[in-house]
Amino acid sequence: MSDSRSASVVSSAFDPVEDERENALRPKRLAEFLGQASVKANLAVFIEAALARGDALDHVFLMGPPGLGKTTLAGIVARELGVDFKVTSAPALEKPKDLAGVLTTLSPRSVFFIDEIHRLKPAIEEMLYMAMEDGELDFIIGQGPAARTLRIPLPPFTLVGATTRAGMVGSPLVSRFGISIRLGFYDKTDTMAILRRSAGILGTTVDDDAADALAQASRGTPRVANRLLRRMRDFAQVAGSSTISARVVADGLARLEVDRYGLERHDRDVLAAIIEKFGGGPVGAETLAVSTSESIETLEDYLEPFLIQSGFIMRTPRGRVATPLAYEHLGIRNNHADDGFQF
Repeated sequence: MSDSRSASVVSSAFDPVEDERENALRPKRLAEFLGQASVKANLAVFIEAALARGDALDHVFLMGPPGLGKTTLAGIVARELGVDFKVTSAPALEKPKDLAGVLTTLSPRSVFFIDEIHRLKPAIEEMLYMAMEDGELDFIIGQGPAARTLRIPLPPFTLVGATTRAGMVGSPLVSRFGISIRLGFYDKTDTMAILRRSAGILGTTVDDDAADALAQASRGTPRVANRLLRRMRDFAQVAGSSTISARVVADGLARLEVDRYGLERHDRDVLAAIIEKFGGGPVGAETLAVSTSESIETLEDYLEPFLIQSGFIMRTPRGRVATPLAYEHLGIRNNHADDGFQF
C-alpha cells in the first residue's frame, strides 16, 4: 500500500484539518472526562491492570448514539496507556490490503480505532477475526493449485471499535472484543459540568441559570452542548458581554430554533409528519424518512434515539407512533386520546 493511500486510511489522533476549537474541548485524560462514572471506573481498572502486566489492553467495543464521546474515549485510552493512536473509519477500509497496511505498521501495544465499525465490508471483517484473536494475518498468494497461504505475525495491539448501530455488527466480531462499553445520554448535572469546563477553555463564563437552560436543550449529548455553548458565546460577544446569561441563552436558542427540550426544527418536522401525515402512526422508518427529506441513517442514528428516550415517539412492530407528549408539545389536539386510543 502506498504512503498516500495509508494517509487516507489512517489519520492521526487529532487531524490538523479538524476544527481546532472542537479539539480543544476534548478531554485528554480519564480524570477530565466528565460523566459516565461507571464506565470510567471500570476502564481505569482495566488500563491499570494492563499497564502493570505490560500487556496490550484487551480489545474495546464502544456503543452509543453520536456525540457521546466514543472517539474521545478511544484517544484517552491511548494516552493513559502511553502508546500510539491510529484512527480510521470503516468506509475508508475499502480492500483487505488497506487493513493489512495499517495492522502491519502498528507498534507494540498500539491503539487502533475504527469508527463506524458496523460498516466494515465482510472480507475486511473476516480478516480482523484472526488479527484480533491470534495476532496474525493470513494472505493467499497465487491462484488455483499454485496458491499458498502466507501468515504474517502482528505486534500485540488494542482494537477499539465504535458504532452507533451495535445491532448491525456481526456476533463473531462482537465476541472478539474483551471489553464492551455502552455510553448513554448524559444527565443534566453532568452536562452542566461539561458546559462549565468548556466555557473556561473558551475563555468565557456561563451563569448557573444559563448553564441549566443549555443543559436542558443539549439532548444529553456533550457534542450538542459544546456546539450550543460556542453559539451562545458568539451571541454574548456581539451583544458586548463576556458572560453567557440566561437572557442570552433564551434569545440564542430562539434564533437557532431550539426549544426547551432540545428539539430542533427537523425533530419537530418528524413529529409533525407522524401526527399530521400519518394520523399519529404507526409509520415505517423508510416512509417517515422520505416524508421528512431525511436519510434513514440520520433518522435512526441521530433523531430517533433522543425522541424515543424523551418520550415523544414509540417504536412498535408496525412502525413509529407519536405519544401524547408529542401532541402536547406541538400544540396539536390528540384525537386518539379522545377516542380512548391506547399507546
